[in-house]
Amino acid sequence: MPPRNTRTSRIIREAEGYLELGLPDQAAECLKRRPHLVADSGRACYLLGEALREGERYHEAAPPLERAAELLPEDMHVHLALAWCYKRTGRLELAIQSLENALESDPREAILHYNLACYWSLARHRRRALRCLGRALDLDINYLDLVPYESDFDTMRDDPEFQELTSMIV
Repeated sequence: MPPRNTRTSRIIREAEGYLELGLPDQAAECLKRRPHLVADSGRACYLLGEALREGERYHEAAPPLERAAELLPEDMHVHLALAWCYKRTGRLELAIQSLENALESDPREAILHYNLACYWSLARHRRRALRCLGRALDLDINYLDLVPYESDFDTMRDDPEFQELTSMIV
């Protein structure tokens, strides 16, 4: 019998292959068949959560992503995926906390600030949303292109500070 880490690596490669092919259900099933190998691997937990998230099974995706966040606390992709699931399952405060945790490790990642701005906007914390959006735009002005299409900001569109911030000329 091959060592556990060899089997885990093989399962991870198989799941990654399914995800690359756009087959999240197959990736999830591949990992679910071997829960004893997945539970202690941050990467495997992340892939299972990501496969379930891509399949829009957000409630199901949260537990493996939570485990991945325990095992890989500095991986921003884990926190982004977990926050995505929390938002879509009505747990906005947990989505915000997940991104706040990610910012501790990656404060220069514009996507974290941008998504956090979206979540603070949904939570109707205008000041925090504006601060995060401003930081995201400072780090990567290309996020400005997304703002007009982002429904999370709909509650702020009439706000003069929001309009000033998002009407930058580049």
